[in-house]
Amino acid sequence: MIDIYTAATPNGHKITIALEELQLPYQVHHIHLFDKQQKTPEFLALNPNGKIPVIVDHDNRDQVVFESGAILLYLANKTGKLMPTDPDRYWQAMQWLMFQIGGIGPMMGQANVFYRYFEEKIPAAIDRYQHEVRRLFSVLDGRLERREYLADEYSMADIANWSWVRIHNWSGVSTDGLPHLQRWLAQLAQRPACQVGITIPENEITSDNPADELIKDLRAMVVK
Repeated sequence: MIDIYTAATPNGHKITIALEELQLPYQVHHIHLFDKQQKTPEFLALNPNGKIPVIVDHDNRDQVVFESGAILLYLANKTGKLMPTDPDRYWQAMQWLMFQIGGIGPMMGQANVFYRYFEEKIPAAIDRYQHEVRRLFSVLDGRLERREYLADEYSMADIANWSWVRIHNWSGVSTDGLPHLQRWLAQLAQRPACQVGITIPENEITSDNPADELIKDLRAMVVK
């Protein structure tokens, strides 16, 4: 049994999608970010960085793993699935997994902050991060022009990137004019594991309206 400490964020959804794909038994512990449960001593004992997600694998001596990319690779290594066995394809998948961790995630995260969470808008910051996100989307579109998945077979790289790119509207970035990226987004959205994984745990953000009370909570978290 795997315990997962998580919240309804793209990084959290990476892991619930992977667990669903791998059909591994797991128990969800919803970390309520607005209540700062990720900063409690109990949680910090699992991840000193105070971020979700974290897993505890009780089938492997209660192994604790934090950082979403590390968890994806841990699960792939544990099962021998969702990372290619062919060396060339393995490193293709690894590169595109790192592309999400080092590019898509941080840039979309910054776009989200400046576009959604600050009441006082900073146009230069919004433009900078939205343009960079769009550029990265174009890179993905080019990669997907002649292949079904990022590493020619479905892998952790697809799970990681899709979990973020699917919320592009939240960053205020369009996928118009990127047909291969749009095809890939729609294709993965049909996978049962993706459909289930993005519903776990329940979403604390229930509105796309920036005036929503939850967005005010998020703003407060950002500026503290």
